[in-house]
Amino acid sequence: MRVYNTLNKRKEEILPLAPPEIKIYVCGPTTYNYIHLGNARPLVVFDTIRRYMIYRGLEVKYVQNFTDVDDKIIKRAQEEGQDALQLAEHYIEEYFKDADALGIKRADIHPRVSQHMTDIIVAIAGLIDKGYAYEVDGDVFYRVRAFKDYGKLSGRSLEEMLAGARVEVNERKEEPMDFALWKASKPGEPYWDSPWGAGRPGWHIECSVMSMKYLGETLDIHGGGNDLIFPHHENEIAQAEALTGKPFSRYWIHNGFITVNHEKMSKSLGNFFILRDILKKYPADVVRFYLLSTHYRSPLDFDDGKLEEARRALGRLKTTENLAREFIGDGELGGEETFEGSVLSFLQSVEELQKRYIEAMDDDFNTARALGHLFEISHQINSYLAAAANDTTSRSAVQQALKVFRELADVLGIFMDKDQDQNQMVEKLLEIMGDLRQLARQEKDFALADQIRDFMSDNGIRVEDTAQGSRFLWEQLPAAENLVNKLLEFRTEFKKARQFDRADKVRDELQEAGIAVEDTREGVRWRIVDA
Repeated sequence: MRVYNTLNKRKEEILPLAPPEIKIYVCGPTTYNYIHLGNARPLVVFDTIRRYMIYRGLEVKYVQNFTDVDDKIIKRAQEEGQDALQLAEHYIEEYFKDADALGIKRADIHPRVSQHMTDIIVAIAGLIDKGYAYEVDGDVFYRVRAFKDYGKLSGRSLEEMLAGARVEVNERKEEPMDFALWKASKPGEPYWDSPWGAGRPGWHIECSVMSMKYLGETLDIHGGGNDLIFPHHENEIAQAEALTGKPFSRYWIHNGFITVNHEKMSKSLGNFFILRDILKKYPADVVRFYLLSTHYRSPLDFDDGKLEEARRALGRLKTTENLAREFIGDGELGGEETFEGSVLSFLQSVEELQKRYIEAMDDDFNTARALGHLFEISHQINSYLAAAANDTTSRSAVQQALKVFRELADVLGIFMDKDQDQNQMVEKLLEIMGDLRQLARQEKDFALADQIRDFMSDNGIRVEDTAQGSRFLWEQLPAAENLVNKLLEFRTEFKKARQFDRADKVRDELQEAGIAVEDTREGVRWRIVDA
């Protein structure tokens, strides 16, 4: 396996310090809002890298943090009149909903800044003792010039960074490029006691401390988006290596931006798309396929049309899987088969394509090229099915090919679990029902609101009405079929009452949830639309 190492600006073979274990730290979100599509890209990229390493026999120890103490969180909490830590915890819970929907495997450890204050304070004190940091009126700053290798990750000299970077104006700093390790508390902000007074940590120190706490003083891999190279990762290196005198991370992996009209997607620019809004329109595996269809280091310009292309392309792969499963059937296939002739050639072609897939992923995790080989396997399976006799030998051969096909797709995470798909659909249908009940209450149609409440109660769902709308609580999700049929029943009543806006709203929202509705002479029909 070779990866482009940002530190050395070249592809290098991945050689773990203590094989077969490999230790990976990836910077997680600052939890003050829902994640957007740009945030989702590193989640999918590094989840796929982790999956592939496991597929190749490595034992991955994976740590991803949550920044739950930060200026942005405090500002948002003050605007909304909330406790900052409670707001952060809320968005951590929402993060997991979105990450789970995308098939992101949970990290082995998800450390939070708020739970590591003692570790952070000890590290800052160590940097002061070693002459790398200094305290001024309750603030502590890192002395950048004291670390001779500063700039080795971003490849810029200190003078270049001084000339080109926007730095916080603070006359108490020794140098403009010095950065905060500890910030004295201001009125109304959360704080922790320290040797320098009440305050909270700066952004950069948290990742140095938490990564070394769980993975040791030298990591195998540190990852994140390109926007973190400078100053965040540069500062992490300066902090960690000043403390230990050892290399902080042997490999640095950075994914490219998602852009909108070739401009970086970000909350500050206002050109971002909330992931869960996208997931209302497109299945999670389609979004994941879209994010992996471009090499992780290349920029990816957001475009609805490309998501539609991803839907159709993934649909072709799923069709192959479904056709192969139907061909194999449910019966027992017996023991080992001896293959020859065209059957053997078919399996050899699949095996060769599997090798090419591995070669693509071994070459800096080239998912775009790997997907191309997966489509070639799909073509081989489809061609074989078109001509194969329906006998035990052919079914066994297809079973072997399908096993390879599914394993390679699962590395990319693009064949979502059917139960997970079903749960996501039910949650979308419940959102539609909640929107409909909120509309009924706003329009003082209390009969409809009560019908929805009673239907929910009959299906084991408790309804709570809040200022933001109806909230549903359940112990077990209801059947999707029951929800669709009830919504279509409401739609029929709306049409009879000539409430066409309501009827169209139900139809359109069902369509967004993946349910196609068709009016026929025999009545209304519906079907689930595959990716």
